Amino acid sequence: MNLTSTTGGGPISGLPRPRRRRTDKAHRGITAAIFLSPTVLIIGLFTVVPMIMTIVISFHRWSMFTPITEMDFVGLDNYARLLSDSARVQAIANTGVYVLLSVVITVPLAFLIAMLLYFPRLRGRNIVRVILFATYVIPTIAIVIIWSNIYAPGYGPLSAMIQAIGITPPGWLSDPSWALVSLVIFNVWQMLGYYVILLVAGLTQIPEELYEAAKVDGAGIVRQTRSITIPMLSGSLVFVVLMTIINSIQVFDPIYLLTQGGPAGSTNVVSFEIQRSAFQYGQAGDASALAVSLFMLIVLVGVVLNAISKARKR
Repeated sequence: MNLTSTTGGGPISGLPRPRRRRTDKAHRGITAAIFLSPTVLIIGLFTVVPMIMTIVISFHRWSMFTPITEMDFVGLDNYARLLSDSARVQAIANTGVYVLLSVVITVPLAFLIAMLLYFPRLRGRNIVRVILFATYVIPTIAIVIIWSNIYAPGYGPLSAMIQAIGITPPGWLSDPSWALVSLVIFNVWQMLGYYVILLVAGLTQIPEELYEAAKVDGAGIVRQTRSITIPMLSGSLVFVVLMTIINSIQVFDPIYLLTQGGPAGSTNVVSFEIQRSAFQYGQAGDASALAVSLFMLIVLVGVVLNAISKARKR
């Protein structure tokens, strides 16, 4: 007799099939755990442990020039001092301005270029995409060499072009009023191609039938963009905004290589302040508190943007 046969289309009670299913499910779980264990071990060793150590150090006073065993527990004192130090307050303000300008300039520009590269069926657009993306993959140090000459006072091409039309060029990296803006321009130029490729990939997921139906109904380019492209591309746009914010908050290389936080602290941002506190002043506890606060800010931004994205889909 076949124990798994059915009567009237339903399973016969008391048969061992449910237990076998539970056993198979348990075996699959054990197998998955075995295959995933190396990855989990690596992530735990190189990601989770340093994060936990940073959080622990943020509650201690410890100089990096002494053994870690000599750190003293100070509770929340390091966090309380974050807003009492004028240099750190200025670093937080500079980071906010840098992030805001980067998002306001980069996202609309990337969206416009992505539209121009995707919809017109022109030859050579793939080459343009490769050229745009190249700025993202070139090492920052190589780009800094080029831009330090572009921003050079007197003989730099940017200053020369402005002088040619009768305007006195500013000190791009030496004027406190222009230094941070100059770094934002550098950031936009370097990252723009990456965001354009992301948005072009999002545009390829929009069905052509929607545009054809809109054309039949008499909708122009502006109406198609407002009613079809932007709503259908909202997921990619939110992701690009999130990546722009995260990359801008974490900016360090151009600050370190071009301005060292100057002039007069006008380009001192949070990531550079963390480096300076830890490796120049040896204040590992203060630097860790600043790093943890920065991480919490990034998580908060991600949560807010994710909530906005989900709200738009409803």
